[in-house]
Amino acid sequence: MGQNIEMISKKPPEAADKRKAWSLQQGETLAGFLFVGPMLIGVIILVLIPIIATLVLGFADWNFVQGFDGIRWVGFQNFINLFQDEMFIRSVRNNFIFLLTVPIYMLVSMVLAVLIDRYVYFKGFFKIAYFVPYVSMTVAVAVVWQVLFQPSYGPINEMLKAVGITDPPKWIADPNFALISIMMISIWISIGFNMIIYIAGLQSIPKDLYEAADIDGANAWTKFRRITFPLLSPTSFFLLVTGIIATFKVFDIIAVMTQGGPIGSTTMMVWYLYDTAFVNLKVGYASSIAVVLFIFVLLITLGQWIAQKKWVNY
Repeated sequence: MGQNIEMISKKPPEAADKRKAWSLQQGETLAGFLFVGPMLIGVIILVLIPIIATLVLGFADWNFVQGFDGIRWVGFQNFINLFQDEMFIRSVRNNFIFLLTVPIYMLVSMVLAVLIDRYVYFKGFFKIAYFVPYVSMTVAVAVVWQVLFQPSYGPINEMLKAVGITDPPKWIADPNFALISIMMISIWISIGFNMIIYIAGLQSIPKDLYEAADIDGANAWTKFRRITFPLLSPTSFFLLVTGIIATFKVFDIIAVMTQGGPIGSTTMMVWYLYDTAFVNLKVGYASSIAVVLFIFVLLITLGQWIAQKKWVNY
């Protein structure tokens, strides 16, 4: 009897410990939600809800000035109209042409990174000099290049005239050269960021690999082809994915310099989306453009993830 009483008397402390542990766990969970809550609310309001609304409105014809009562559901008609829209098709074509900037500035950035990391003094100065365009205000960059591209007295055309070209291009004022001009500016802006990432990748390559290659008598090109380039492939893959996604988001430099002109020669998908939604007030049609843009980026990114297994060395 005494033993039973003793056992009964021991149970309440165990139960109390369990309740205490459960209470502590609940408190930690609540504290976690309190910390995450503001960001989670922001993501829901500013990201998830707009994404869902865009997907839904892609199947509607709506001018938001009319209010929610003006929503008229049209099914897939917006998407059918898109692929019959000459300006949209032109914006898609311009976007895919613009993709050519990615391999160009990646190659230039890789070469500069190798030169600065291995063969140049005052490394800090060159890193800052190349990185400044990337962090500069778009308006400031646009003003500089507008002066450089000025058809009559711009430095670029004056230099071309000096070497014997009597009729140089009008650059951003010429439909045949406007997109090329924007691509040149994009390459100039992007080199700095890519170069810094490549330098970080170069510094993570073990030095003993190069020492072993020197012992074997390998020249600089062999070391680059057999060591540097393969071991930089994860860095290249990261820059390729982010660079291609960035080309589909090009907006600010076009908004400041050309507004999609002349004659739509620099119109990209995001600019056409903006013009359709906020100038022509066709929100439903613009939402269908956003859906197609999302599908393009998703498919290209998935394709890169599949292809990276064949050339990326981790």
